[in-house]
Formats: sequence, C-alpha cells, structure tokens
Amino acid sequence: MFQYWNGYLFVTFFLVLGILLPVGALWVLGPLLRPHRPTSAKLTTYESGVEPIGDAHVRYNARYYLFALLFVVFDVETLFLYPWAASFHKLGLFAFVEMLLFLFMLVIGLMYAWRKKVLEWT
Repeated sequence: MFQYWNGYLFVTFFLVLGILLPVGALWVLGPLLRPHRPTSAKLTTYESGVEPIGDAHVRYNARYYLFALLFVVFDVETLFLYPWAASFHKLGLFAFVEMLLFLFMLVIGLMYAWRKKVLEWT
C-alpha cells in the first residue's frame, strides 16, 4: 500500500489544483473581464423576441410531477433491463430470478400508483 503513496499524493494534488485554479481564476478575473452595464432593456425577461405576457410564476398541478417521476422510474427500469437482456444466457437462473423479483416490485409500484389515481391525466 505504501508503495503507491507517492502516486496517490500526485493524483490528489493535481485534482485539487485542477479544480481550484479554474475556480479561483474565474472568481478573481471574472468581474474584471466581463462587462457590467445593466440597462432596463437588458434586465427584462426574454421570450424569443416577443414581449412577455403574464406572470413568470405559473402554478402547476402536483400530478404532473408525479407523472414525470413515474416516467423516470420506469425509464431507469428499462436501463436495467438492457444489460440483463444482452447477457441473459451467460448469467444463469439466479439472475433470471433476480430480474423477475425486480419486475415484480415495479409492478407492485405501478399497481399502487394506479390505485392512488396518479396515472389519470385530468
């Protein structure tokens, strides 16, 4: 372990240096190099060249967030299924049972969301 200490020290030093140098340069030189001349036209909201209409803060129904969250969960599920399906023959029976258990838990979650009427788009 001690024979690699010198390498760990160099890697740690250069990682810290690689993070601190750009952050420090932007922090010190940023205000000096960028222009700062705010006008009323620059401070207005930009909507693709059209005058903004209405308030910027719009209230959304919480169901939209739940629907999006369910989409992300099942999207990640497909990401787990792809490598499993690609190496299905090499993994054996244990991996098959594990994937069935994973899918069963997702179906239970889907049934729960269905019963709580999260999937209704009204």
